[in-house]
Amino acid sequence: MASQPICSARCMGTSFTRVTAQVLLRECGSSLSPSATSTNSSMTTVAHLLRRRIGDHNPGYHFEGRTYSWDQVVTQSAIRASILNDLLDPEKPRHVGILLENTPDYLFWIGGAALAGACIVGINPTRRGEELARDIRHTDCQMIVSDQAGIALFNNLDTGVPSQRIVDIDSVAHTQLINQHSSAHIPDSEPDPTSILFLLFTSGSTSAPKAVVCTNERMATASIRAGEIYGVTSQDICYCPMPLFHGNALMACWGPALAVGAQVVLRRKFSASNFMLDVRQHGCTYFTYVGRTIAYVLGQPASELDSHNQLRLGFGTEASALDRQRFLDRFRCQLVEGYGSSESVVAIIRTPETPPNALGKERPDMAGNIKIVDPNTNIECQPVIFDEFGGITNPQCIGEIVSLTGGSSFEGYYNNHEASSERVRNGWYWTGDLGYRDADGFFYFGGRSADWLRVDSENFAASPVENIIARYPNVVMAAVYPVPDPLTGDMVMVAIEMADATDFSA
Repeated sequence: MASQPICSARCMGTSFTRVTAQVLLRECGSSLSPSATSTNSSMTTVAHLLRRRIGDHNPGYHFEGRTYSWDQVVTQSAIRASILNDLLDPEKPRHVGILLENTPDYLFWIGGAALAGACIVGINPTRRGEELARDIRHTDCQMIVSDQAGIALFNNLDTGVPSQRIVDIDSVAHTQLINQHSSAHIPDSEPDPTSILFLLFTSGSTSAPKAVVCTNERMATASIRAGEIYGVTSQDICYCPMPLFHGNALMACWGPALAVGAQVVLRRKFSASNFMLDVRQHGCTYFTYVGRTIAYVLGQPASELDSHNQLRLGFGTEASALDRQRFLDRFRCQLVEGYGSSESVVAIIRTPETPPNALGKERPDMAGNIKIVDPNTNIECQPVIFDEFGGITNPQCIGEIVSLTGGSSFEGYYNNHEASSERVRNGWYWTGDLGYRDADGFFYFGGRSADWLRVDSENFAASPVENIIARYPNVVMAAVYPVPDPLTGDMVMVAIEMADATDFSA
């Protein structure tokens, strides 16, 4: 059937939390329980979720030998809320930049902001110099919380934040500040659910990172839903090695744990060599990951202890089908993939019938609204046709992943109308990600729209080639990138990292 311009689509209105959990339950077995938590999704703020933890003396956060009960977490959060209410100018955006590793302090300040109705700006520590200063100025931070190592990055930079509003958690002054507010009580008022709780920077692959708006309501709802989908209960021990300035760690690990009172085990930063050591030592049952994390863990030397762990589930994005199977075989833990973004407008989940290399199908409440569209014509792309080896025979099947109704739910980029307008065109939300879809409706990832290569006068997507190369034994990762063609367009170059020394002469 010929492709037609997309005009409208109807939402099925199916209950997301219940139906999606049942789908994942069938795929992963009894480790996923949609009814295990029965948390009421009408709770619309993170402050409300924190209040539920008052009097909960079960372990909340564990970090480097110290454990805080959930009740202690609430107390520490109330102290930070009192500090924020004392220091922040109510006439300006109540934005607080956090530049810390994964420590309890990071989460205490998040809790404080949630209770005080302030906003946390997750500062990316990989940024340096003027780029770092730009991120802070762009998000109107009144105050910064960091440590000695982080504060050193601000030397000679114009961040727009006065030195007296830069809090060093390693300092005596910080200890005194905490002590001054140690008798603080939880604020009586509930924050507006539509107030901004987080500004989460995108990766900035095509330009300066954009600050995604995440309201109190969206964060609370996402946390509850994720917990229900992945069966997180108060008995779980959630391992959190992914950075807390990223939506994956917040919405899929910390948030679900907060919603049900599960324990969170923190590691300052991801370590492939310590990953399974941490899991075994703390009895972790659930974790999240992004990108190449799984490949790095699998790259560690095998051990007879690999299968001796309590893991029941890992959730993340962009692990290859081969790596997911290797992880299951080696560690006896199912990995569940999903496609989403910090903007939380498009969600694609795996079902039991999903082909190994596919992302899955759109979430039930988004059925019929997610399409693959040619950005030049606004016409839906035709389904992919594979050859006998799994190669794509019709490259015109690749287009941009688009939500026909996402324009209304997208909360926007902070202080960046141009970028927000670029995402929402014709009332549709354009993800900036390439993809294709088969005749059965399964979506496949095709890379970033900025990753288009121009080869022989045709658009060429890098991701399918990377996936094929990854099938070769001992390939840890492969990256396809363009080099200038002397005549016109691009030539295709591939960089490959091997697990061991490999002889290519045979």
